[in-house]
Amino acid sequence: MGSKYTKRYTAEFKRDAIALVDSSGKTVTAVARELGISSESLRGWYRRAKADRGEGESGELTSAEREELKRLRKEVREQQQTIEILKKATAFFVKENDR
Repeated sequence: MGSKYTKRYTAEFKRDAIALVDSSGKTVTAVARELGISSESLRGWYRRAKADRGEGESGELTSAEREELKRLRKEVREQQQTIEILKKATAFFVKENDR
């Protein structure tokens, strides 16, 4: 049954699942099977947790950095829109004054 519905897991559940991988010595796949979740999900959570502890792949962003990047991109988009509006307004007023 391949529905597009993605089950949401609590932060606590994710933490416990990650801790289980760390403490049990079992593979991500084995732990995921035991918990009845997809191994892709658990692998993603595990990788992100490692990155957040500073143990991730070189150049991998922490969750905090990822959030900041999202916020900064949004801010830049908004500033670019403001600049465009100001350019148009300036052009309009220059034309008005030339009459």
